[in-house]
Amino acid sequence: MMFMKILSQLNLKELPLNFCKCGVTGWCLEVMFTATDSFLRHDWRLMGQTSLLMFPIYGCGAFLAPIGMMIDHWINPRSGLAVARTDIAIRHGFLYMVLIFVAEYFSGTLLRGRGICPWDYTGRSTNIDGLIRLDFAPLWFATGLLFEQITKKKGR
Repeated sequence: MMFMKILSQLNLKELPLNFCKCGVTGWCLEVMFTATDSFLRHDWRLMGQTSLLMFPIYGCGAFLAPIGMMIDHWINPRSGLAVARTDIAIRHGFLYMVLIFVAEYFSGTLLRGRGICPWDYTGRSTNIDGLIRLDFAPLWFATGLLFEQITKKKGR
């Protein structure tokens, strides 16, 4: 019953647009992030890079806010109870960070199996199977909250 209420609040017509918003935002963030490596090497061309394969992976960020909403309803079924915005942001940030790590690991496994994974963290001290880097946790925390904001309906 609660799931149906959540689905009714979720406008599925917005999902393709939100998928594109998250895909493009992820691309831009990745280009800026990889360009910092150029900066640190004093390469003033500031070359950043990404892959076309990353668009659908980042696009899946459109599903984060609906998942966060379902978790909120599960934790607090009586939405009349006041919950501090910071508490919600921390809960959502950690949830999204974990979901992004899971998505990165499994999409990386799938792409590596086909020989087309655009990233390899092998040799980094915090890597797991060369597919995720635990030191990226704060970046994924913030990225998840950013995706939530850019996909939010106006007035929510």
